Amino acid sequence: MGRLYLLPILGLLIGVILGLVLRVDIPSVYVPYLGIALLAALDSAFGGLRASLEGKFNDKLFISGFFGNTLMAAFIVYIGDRLGIPLYLAAVVAFGVRLFQNLALIRRLIFQSRGWG
Repeated sequence: MGRLYLLPILGLLIGVILGLVLRVDIPSVYVPYLGIALLAALDSAFGGLRASLEGKFNDKLFISGFFGNTLMAAFIVYIGDRLGIPLYLAAVVAFGVRLFQNLALIRRLIFQSRGWG
């Protein structure tokens, strides 16, 4: 359990490396969807890591949040595209704020567990 929190980081690193090594062309129409989906996935991953460090991780909540947030974000982008309104900015702000909050809490939890702060 001690180093279990490293698994999401390892998975993220493997995904980034595969994304850099494998050449995948994304049509420009889908780029906003990919950006929002990536933010939603990162938000869920960092939320899961934080919950794991706090000892509150629930795999069902993580999976439902991962797919639910990603689908909701894609839906917001789709509706914004149809209406001609940049609704994706709302999702970018929401996920960006949550991402940095989770990152700050993760850093604090790691520092506390090591006795550094």
